Amino acid sequence: MDEVILEGKGLSRDFSGVRVLFGVDIEGRRGEIHGIVGENGAGKSTLMNILAGILPPSEGRIIFRGKEVVLTPQLAKRLGIILVPQELNLVETLPVYENLFLGQEMRRQVFLDRRRMIERSREVLEILGIGELDPRTMVESLSTAQKQLVEIARVLLEQANVVIMDEPTATLTEHEIEALFRQLRRLRNEGTCVFYVSHRLREVKELCDRITVLRDGHLVTTSSADGLNEAEIARLMVGRPLDAFFPPKGERSNEVVLEVRNFSVENRVKEVTFRLFRGEVLGFAGLVGSGRTELAEGLVGLRRARGEVFFRGKRVEIRSPEMAKKLGMVYLPEERKSSGIIASLSVRENTTLMVMEKLAAPFIRHREEQRITQEAIERLSIRCKSPEEPIEFLSGGNQQKVVLARLMETKPWVCLLDEPTRGIDVNTKHYLYNLIRELAREGWSFLFISSDLPEVIGLCDRVAVMHEGELVTILEGADINEEEIIFHATGIKGRVGTYE
Repeated sequence: MDEVILEGKGLSRDFSGVRVLFGVDIEGRRGEIHGIVGENGAGKSTLMNILAGILPPSEGRIIFRGKEVVLTPQLAKRLGIILVPQELNLVETLPVYENLFLGQEMRRQVFLDRRRMIERSREVLEILGIGELDPRTMVESLSTAQKQLVEIARVLLEQANVVIMDEPTATLTEHEIEALFRQLRRLRNEGTCVFYVSHRLREVKELCDRITVLRDGHLVTTSSADGLNEAEIARLMVGRPLDAFFPPKGERSNEVVLEVRNFSVENRVKEVTFRLFRGEVLGFAGLVGSGRTELAEGLVGLRRARGEVFFRGKRVEIRSPEMAKKLGMVYLPEERKSSGIIASLSVRENTTLMVMEKLAAPFIRHREEQRITQEAIERLSIRCKSPEEPIEFLSGGNQQKVVLARLMETKPWVCLLDEPTRGIDVNTKHYLYNLIRELAREGWSFLFISSDLPEVIGLCDRVAVMHEGELVTILEGADINEEEIIFHATGIKGRVGTYE
């Protein structure tokens, strides 16, 4: 199927007089999955927003089935061009089924046909492997991964000619990714064109027919996926070869920095017991709904919990994140947009937010604040116009870097990181892995929650696996592999005792 459905010629885009996309040519064919890769700030989301009619190009043309068009969101919808954005775009106060049918409600004469919409929603959710989710559930009560799947479910309800997906698997487990890939391949076989943006090079290589690489707003290449391997894609993205992706693992200390006994959280986590050693990276794996995020939120006082927590040998009761921070324990939340950043504040203000009490004695030491921010920008390669730029204008990955910088400034003993590499490019992931290892050697300890099994396996000293709110095992050494993790995460292997 070589018919070109959607084409961009010489697409450029300026923001406040600064060019971020430079004369990019791209085309999407009927019955094709076209991968789009590049580092944060490479222009991927900007390009996809132009193709979806969200942003007008500053220069260039858009052609749909041979005819030049001036795309708007309304025209894109009529043409069957659907965008699944990186940042979730659901109405939190509506149930799942109303979000799925928003703007295309089923009716029986003049009345809404809620029964039919609920039934059709159940069918689509079942296809995506989350049939247990009641379509009448309010979106605000869903996990981030469930919300992402609801966004994706919208696509299956519409007659799409072009589907644009921006980091759709960032919070999904391997099982959910497989279900999504089956549906994307079905759409391809039915003649739909899919543009697929992802930082996960393995899945891009596995899924896509062609791959376009962007770097610093420029088109590097468009090539058949068969003609590139993961290492070559990474080299094209960053402009140089990468060394070994994961740093060597560390030696396990015998000093216990955090001990959790019979810890339960709001009927979501049941009687969890584990130890975290000084200088250790302890991974937490599991399917959506397994309780990993709820466990972390309970430990830092964001959720009501019961059980015993010992921090550096002393029993503590943590009722708020502020109490956790004072002890030396900080949390990077799963949902960056709603919980990680304050969109209206600048990069500087977001970076220094957690250490402001140290900078104000009694007046804010602005020079020190600027020094801290500039060092964070340089150390984490945060791409921004200046420290005073509002953080909402940064790419998702750069926003994540700012949140990480904020946590690092508190110099904690324990960092709870929930999906820390979500939306972060391959080069920054590589840097982050090395940074975690460097800090672990200095005595920092990490509780590392991730749905990306290769990074859990490659980075973590031990891996705790959760299933339906229970900690079912902690894997070490050669047992840390995808098969063992999946067997325990899906309940094929059951709970086997208390873990040290």
